[in-house]
Formats: sequence, C-alpha cells, structure tokens
Amino acid sequence: MHPLLGVEEGIKEIWAHKFRSMLTMSGVILGVGSLMAMFALTEGIAAGSRAFMNQVGGIERVEIRDSPVPPNQEDIAELSPGRTYADAQALRRSATLLESISTEIDYGGKLTRLNFQTNPRLVGVEPDNLVTDKHEIEYGRFITEMDLSERNRVVVLGRGLIADLWEDENAVPIGETVLLNGQAFTIVGILTQYLTDSAKRQKALGITKEQDERRKARGNFKKGRTYDPFWYKNRAALIPLTTMQNLFKASNVVNGIDQGPDPKVSRIVVRIADVNQFNAAIDQMRNILLLMHRGIHDFGFDTREDWFEGIERSIRATRFSGGLIAGIGLLVGGLGITNIMLASITERIREIGIRRAIGARRGDIFTQILIEALVLALLGGIIGIAVGYGLVQILVWAAPSENAPIVTSISIFISLGFALIVGIIAGLYPAYKASLLSPIQALRYE
Repeated sequence: MHPLLGVEEGIKEIWAHKFRSMLTMSGVILGVGSLMAMFALTEGIAAGSRAFMNQVGGIERVEIRDSPVPPNQEDIAELSPGRTYADAQALRRSATLLESISTEIDYGGKLTRLNFQTNPRLVGVEPDNLVTDKHEIEYGRFITEMDLSERNRVVVLGRGLIADLWEDENAVPIGETVLLNGQAFTIVGILTQYLTDSAKRQKALGITKEQDERRKARGNFKKGRTYDPFWYKNRAALIPLTTMQNLFKASNVVNGIDQGPDPKVSRIVVRIADVNQFNAAIDQMRNILLLMHRGIHDFGFDTREDWFEGIERSIRATRFSGGLIAGIGLLVGGLGITNIMLASITERIREIGIRRAIGARRGDIFTQILIEALVLALLGGIIGIAVGYGLVQILVWAAPSENAPIVTSISIFISLGFALIVGIIAGLYPAYKASLLSPIQALRYE
C-alpha cells in the first residue's frame, strides 16, 4: 500500500468522525503541549543561569581566599606570610595556565558629593580586574598601568552610586570630583548598569521610578532593599591598587605600634585560560602558593565549577520530572488512540473484508491502520505544539520571572517526535489485529 494513500484514507476517517477524533487527540495535544512548555521553562532557566554566571565572571574566574589551616599545621601557621601581593607576582611569573591575574584590596568607606553621601564597595584593583570580573565600561575608561605607577586619585563608579549622588540617575559625571573617605578623587569611568531580567522590564515600564516617587511622597527617601545579585558591580568604587595602599593602607597598627604598610590583600582573582585545563591550572596555582606560604595550606580556591555543576544537575532533574509528567500525558493519549482504533476496526470489519477479497494483503491492512494512528498522533502533536507555544506566552505574560521560557526548534522536534513514537506504539496492536481478520468471516460480519 502506498503511504500517501494511507495518509489520505486516515485524514478521511478523521474528518468523518471529527468530534471523536478530537477527543482521541486531546491526550496527545496536552502531552505535547506540556512537554514543550517544560522544555521552554528549563531552557529559560538554563539560559538565565549561564548568562548570570557569565556576567559575574564565568566559570573561568577563580578567587584565592584565606582558608583555615589543617589541624596538623596549626602550630606552625604563623610561618606563612598570608595572602600578599607577592603571591600575585609569583603567579604572574610561573602560572602559565592563567590568562589574567588581578589583586584586590577591600576597604570600608563613604562616598560624598556636595550634600549627598552613600556607602560604596570601595576596592583597590589592577587593570586586569576589567578582564577577571568582566566589567563593562559605559562611559570613560578603566584603571590603567599609569594610574598604578603614578598612584593617581581616580575612581571608576558603578551606576548604582551615580543614582545615589546625582538627581539624574543617567548622569555622566566624567571628570567631576567626589570624596572617598574625605580624599578627593576624579571620576574617569562609569560601569554599565547590571540588571536582572525582571528589573529590566520594570525599568522599561517605569515601575521603579514610580516606586521611588511614592517613597518620596511618603517622606521615605531610602531605596528599597530588594536583592540585587549585581550589587558588587553596581555599587563598586574602583581605585588603583597602589592608591589604596598609599592612602588607606599605609599603616598597619598592631597593639598600638605601626608595623608599616600592610602587605596583605583581600583577594587574588585569576582567570583560567582554558576550561579544559581547569584542574591542571588549580594544581599549578596550589603548588606556587604552597611555595610562597612556606608549605602552610592557609588558602583556598573559590571556583564556580561546583556552582555550575549544581545548576546543571537541577536543570536535568527538572527536565526529567517535567518530561515524566508530560510522558504520562502522552501515554494516556496513546491509550486513547489504541481504543479508538480498535473501535474503528470493529466498525470497518466489512470494509476490511472487501479489501482483502479484492487483493489487499495483510501487510496492506496493517500499514493502513498504522498510518491512520500516526496521522492522529501527528495532528495531535501539531496542535499540541501550538497549545504549548500559547501556554509559554501565557506564562511569560502572567508570571514574569528572571528566566523567561525559551522555545527552541529542538524542543519542537523532540515534542513532535514523541507524539509520532506514541502514535506508532498505539497503532501497532490495532493494526496487527486488523491484519489477522479472515476475509470470509469479515464479509459475513453484520
């Protein structure tokens, strides 16, 4: 039997029993729609998580931080000089698997302009910090090597600090002077404002501005303390590392005695050149730092690898559970197709007998019934894709989230493929049963 003829017969049969066919396809429609919506949700979560990780430095970013020494080294822990700028210099000389290295020093402070004052995240950095933390400069420039050598009093501000110190949050005060802990600094750069997806939508709709105006009308000038995953960028005041050491770290008073400049740093941030050599790069850094720390293991590595793997595991678990639920819906749809095809065979026994009597083989009858089941599943799958797309749009409109669902072509093909598989499985038994009918008994059937 020619497949196209089987498809034509299947469409005629579906059209002849439109209501029954629609009820039969409902299980497939709901199963495919829910499967497609599940794929879109998990794809949105995955895309949002990867985009966020990329904005905060990516998996290649590694921080070297202090760590408690092992119990067997507690008695000799004081032999280690701790994490100092010399560690960064040693890594630059010997760590061949690193792309860039940036030393950072944190310092509490106040940022002042005229009568406006705010609390920034004050950090002394090096030029490579632009690469290690993946900063984006909206206006001006970043810290340069000349700023380091000249100990220039320049600062790069996050956009959140601009909103605190200027009435116009979109102001571009390049070249203006602000006070950091009473010391005058010239603004040379402004970072791009980092926003979550929901914050971007709120800003586009003017919701945030309206909220601020309502707070001012109530006499509350403080901004809401909503969670901002990019606060450390939006509220950053970045100055040259050498300027930080010269102005704020020039003395190290211990028990009332000035020990001179403090050589310790808050963080050493590195960027690994090749993710495929991630573990080798970590081992290389560990060996260099152990040599610098006289064998004392008082440091650790804050990597994004475990975080990334945790996100991927969560996405896989969500995808599996959602797929299982959608699979149950498709299974119900398949049972519906099987039942209807069995009923259709009972109604068409004489027709099948006539076909056999005029020369149709068992394989022809088997193919025809199987194609009809496939046509039912295919039409249900196509309608299910439309339903799934509509469901995704409703979710985006009714419940906007940080990770909006994303419909991909691969999710459409997979959902439609599952519908076709269900159609094949559901049509096998009815097709087999129809092919076994005896022509003589079929012609005698009333």
